[in-house]
Amino acid sequence: MNFQFQYEEFLLIFAGVIVFIVLFLLLLRWKRDAIKRIGDKDLVKDLIKNFSPQLFTSKFILFSLAFALGVVGVANLRKPGSADNISRKGIDVVVALDISRSMLATDLQPNRLERAKQMILKLMDQMANDRIALVLFAGKAYMQMPLTVDHAAAGIFVSSATPEAIPAQGTVISDALEMSARAFNSKEGRFKSVVLISDGEDHDQQTLKTADELAQQGVMVCTVGIGSPEGAQIPDSASGGYKLDAMGNIVVSKLNEEELKQIAQKTNGVYVHFESSEQTINDLMNQLSQVEKKIFTDVSLLNYRTYYMWFTMIMFLLLIFEFILPERKRKLA
Repeated sequence: MNFQFQYEEFLLIFAGVIVFIVLFLLLLRWKRDAIKRIGDKDLVKDLIKNFSPQLFTSKFILFSLAFALGVVGVANLRKPGSADNISRKGIDVVVALDISRSMLATDLQPNRLERAKQMILKLMDQMANDRIALVLFAGKAYMQMPLTVDHAAAGIFVSSATPEAIPAQGTVISDALEMSARAFNSKEGRFKSVVLISDGEDHDQQTLKTADELAQQGVMVCTVGIGSPEGAQIPDSASGGYKLDAMGNIVVSKLNEEELKQIAQKTNGVYVHFESSEQTINDLMNQLSQVEKKIFTDVSLLNYRTYYMWFTMIMFLLLIFEFILPERKRKLA
């Protein structure tokens, strides 16, 4: 395997070198204009007789090289080495969790969101060989964690999920489905599943159309409806009471099963009404077991040989040399 950067996004900082070059050229231009404004060439020559343009340029080059090496160091150039037990057989599953404020309704104790989180943690325990990603959504969807076999890290993200994590409130399921689809390898037409957990109070008309698109991509969506059709009030931590609508009436959040059922049907998944974690997990695992498994490489278990220390060491040496290098000419004895 070839060399690679662990944090490729940091390579964008290389643009700083261009900024330095532009500033350096502008400084040189300013110096030339300043000399012209003085006018007396002999006077200027006498004033800057000890200044060395070559040394000044050398200091700039050393600094720019040090900066470039620092960027490479931060991006962490590395090369995959030996690996132990990196082959796993499983499926790719994205868990899309609704964290809108309606999930704080208390028709399930202590509330819908906490029961959903407990169920997800237990579900992951049943999927040791599968890669799991986490999408959180409300009025907007965010990829909280990409596909990984590091279920412990995924569990931390699940446990800490709250409505405060997404400022835009509401429930936009189509956005959650689109974000979930991005987690998968677009070149593969199999092995892809989504477990979407929500009370179904969707505020978007594009959801079923998006479900059709995912079905064409080979994504199976299993939906979990959490809550009750009768609904429940939503606690409001700001007022200490319950959430009110624009007319001052108490909002009652009800489970919307119909749309969740249609999403599952369109994508060859299954709809499960949450009654208990154990039953919900059994139903989901029965459906997910029908997805063909594949052998994939667990990159997290590869042993990498990293080279950042060499680049950072050279960077510090160049900065030290640039610091002690004078701009003035040496006086001849």
